[in-house]
Formats: sequence, C-alpha cells, structure tokens
Amino acid sequence: MTGSRGRFITFEGGEGAGKSTQVARLVARLKAHGIEAVATREPGGSPRAEALRAFILSGRAKPLGPVGEAVLFSAARADHVDVLIRPAIARGAWVVCDRFSDSTRAYQGAAGAADPALIEALQRVAIADMDPDMTILMDIAPEIGLARAEQRRGADGADRFEGEGIAFHRALRRAFLDIAGRARKRIVVVDASMEADALEAQIWSRVSERFAADLRKQAS
Repeated sequence: MTGSRGRFITFEGGEGAGKSTQVARLVARLKAHGIEAVATREPGGSPRAEALRAFILSGRAKPLGPVGEAVLFSAARADHVDVLIRPAIARGAWVVCDRFSDSTRAYQGAAGAADPALIEALQRVAIADMDPDMTILMDIAPEIGLARAEQRRGADGADRFEGEGIAFHRALRRAFLDIAGRARKRIVVVDASMEADALEAQIWSRVSERFAADLRKQAS
C-alpha cells in the first residue's frame, strides 16, 4: 500500500472479550496479504502513553473521577495518535488498535457518568481527523468476560476496571451496544463468546468485505 493512505481498524469491548488475541490474528492475516500492519493498544502505544497507562490501570487516577480519567486517557491518546497512528497510516500501513475513543465514551462517559459533551470535546482535541475506518465491537456477557479476565491474570490482582462491580460492567456493555447502534456504518458487532478460530474467521470476513477494493489493489 506504499504511496496511498493506510487504514485504521479498532477493536472495542468489555473486559475479557479477547480483543488482544483477535488484534494479533487480524494483523497476521493482513501481513499474509502483503500489507504492512501495525498492532497497538490503548491506553498506550507510545512511551508517554504507556506511562499514563500504568498510572491509570494501577487505580491511582480513580480518585480523580471519570472526568479526570477521561482527561488522562485523552492525553495518552493524543500522544499515541501523533507518535504512532498518524505516521503509520500516512506511510500506507494499516493500524489495528486494541481500544480507542469508543472506550472513553463507554467507560468514562456512559458507564462513568461523565458529561458526553465533555467526552466528545476531548475526543476531537485528542484525535482530530483520525477516526477509525472500521471498529469491531466484541460483545460478550460481562459474567463470561470477567471470568476469562480472572483466568488470564492468574495470581495478579484485578486492574482499575476489572475490579469494578458487575453493575458497572453491565452498564458498560449497554453503552458499547448503544454506541454501535448510533454508528452502524463504522461499527461491526461480533459475538465474542465464540471459539477463537471461528471468531477470527468471522472478523476476517467482515474486514475483507469492508476493504475488498484495498485488498484487490494489494493483490494486483
């Protein structure tokens, strides 16, 4: 894809949905088709953003409340966009990101009760024109997702958001589905309770359908 703009795909969903696994698998699929693909995550993706990630997920930012956390997430996102995402897409790479702006809308906005207008203002400052071309929402019942997250972390303690009560995670799921309902052209909802191989195949089917022209161009 050298000489043309790359694509920006984001994965969203609650805790334990399996986003990181599917991000890695999608990047591998894209590379197999001759596309330069970059896997990244939020919060994180750049040194400064990773430092903010450690601070936020440790729970040290929780006393600041949802608004304070949203500001920190947005600061991390702005740096991530400037350092990694925008340059990669400009050179023709495809960026696949584990969480992006919809997570702030869901976690700090709908579930955390921060003012949606404030959240949107922060997003516009943080990402400017770097809206995702496609978002894959990995929907899963919070009871299943939290059990998966607990199994994954083993003896490690729950992070800032995994440690929230079930009511928060149910509200979070509703928030993500509401966001998807308002952005049907961008967001594809998949059943994240599926077996990983079957889910990978479904995601690839939706991605290859959405970007058929790009993939044909790459193959030619």
